[in-house]
Amino acid sequence: MEATIIAVLVFVVILLVTSVRVVRQGHVYTIERLGRFTNAAHPGMHLIVPLVDRVGHKINMMEQVLDIPGQEIITKDNAMVGVDAVVFFQVLDAGKAAYEVSGLHNAIMALTTTNLRTVMGSMDLDETLSQRDDINARLLSVVDHATSPWGVKITRVEIKDIRPPVDISEAMARQMKAERLKRAEILEAEGDRASAILRAEGQKQSRILEAEGRRESAFRDAEARERQAQAEAEATRVVSDAIATSGTQALNYFVAQKYVEAVGDFATSPNAKTILFPVEATQLIGTLGGIGELVRDAVGSGSGNVQAGVPPQTPQPPQRPYTGSGVPRSG
Repeated sequence: MEATIIAVLVFVVILLVTSVRVVRQGHVYTIERLGRFTNAAHPGMHLIVPLVDRVGHKINMMEQVLDIPGQEIITKDNAMVGVDAVVFFQVLDAGKAAYEVSGLHNAIMALTTTNLRTVMGSMDLDETLSQRDDINARLLSVVDHATSPWGVKITRVEIKDIRPPVDISEAMARQMKAERLKRAEILEAEGDRASAILRAEGQKQSRILEAEGRRESAFRDAEARERQAQAEAEATRVVSDAIATSGTQALNYFVAQKYVEAVGDFATSPNAKTILFPVEATQLIGTLGGIGELVRDAVGSGSGNVQAGVPPQTPQPPQRPYTGSGVPRSG
């Protein structure tokens, strides 16, 4: 009797243990009752009916990364390239992921590989190398649409590496070098052209400024000559008026004044050690005497001492003494 009781207790304990299921965080268990999917157990503790319910699949609900192995793909221009890719996906519906597709990871890998060949096979080699974002976007759209009945969300599809053939790589390297040399020569030519244009503009501005300077200088010179001519005309008019008023006295005065200034310039010359007068020095004395007579006549006529109508006497220069050698002796 005791053995029966112990056996029943052991059986009850086993049933209790088998009826309790603990689901870990980030996972969902599918519960099957007599082989049919009935419920999805989320993280936590769950009670199931022993011998009737059982755990069918343990689905990982976290975002997962699936590495696509390298593929040899022929592009539109018949170039063979090697491609590696990765797929990021997340299960949204555990029931569909468990029962709508067999082997979820293999299915996603096969679907991504075939669409990768389709997308890159419709593009040229240059497009496959320069338009990775376009390839990723097209793959993401196609694969996500195909896996939506499986309860899976494709979050990202990324091309890791594109490996063109060695000979094409070398040709591309030479092409890149030639392109860079071309750009360098173009930039150098543009620099030379800009420099020549700037130099021409500078010379043009210099000539314009020089011409404007010459024009301004000519205008100033003409204005100066005009004013000088006006001054000379005014001086001539004043002299003419003085001669007309005073007769020969004013004329003698102006001649004597110019004579004295000329002699003074000869005397003050810094480079002349010997002074050669164009006329005898004694004539200067006579001229000075004439100036004195002019002054006395002018003063006398002002004071009434000179008789009206008597012309002033012009002083005569003294005669040159003759030395007998043919050279006049200075006084």
